[in-house]
Formats: sequence, C-alpha cells, structure tokens
Amino acid sequence: MSKKTNPPSHRVYAVKQESKQSYWRPIGVAWPHGDGDGFFVKLDFFPLNGADIVIRRAKGAAVEEPEETVEAA
Repeated sequence: MSKKTNPPSHRVYAVKQESKQSYWRPIGVAWPHGDGDGFFVKLDFFPLNGADIVIRRAKGAAVEEPEETVEAA
C-alpha cells in the first residue's frame, strides 16, 4: 500500500466505558478509499481491553464524495 500524503479524514478511537464515564483514546487514523466503499486504516495501537473501536470524522476534514462510475451495458 502506498503511503498517504494527504491528511486523514477520520480519527480512530478505542472507547472504554467504566461506570458512568467513557474514555476515548486516539489509536489511529483513516482515509476513504477512492471508490467510497471503505477506508484505509492506520492503527498506532490495538486495544486489548475490550474497548470498542470508533471511527469519527476528523474536525475540519473535508470528505470528498466518490466519483460516479458509469457501467457499460
């Protein structure tokens, strides 16, 4: 896979619920695939404590709409 040069559009978090408090730890970043059907994800950490993995749009990030493709009939 090629190295991404544009800033990531999303941040990846490990979210752990303890009692009434949620703890959000940033663990990586994500970029949308060119066709819009998925993400390229780069994780710096992998939670082993049963945390949920949540992907949220990065603040100030513009998410490009995928280009429409025309299928040949």
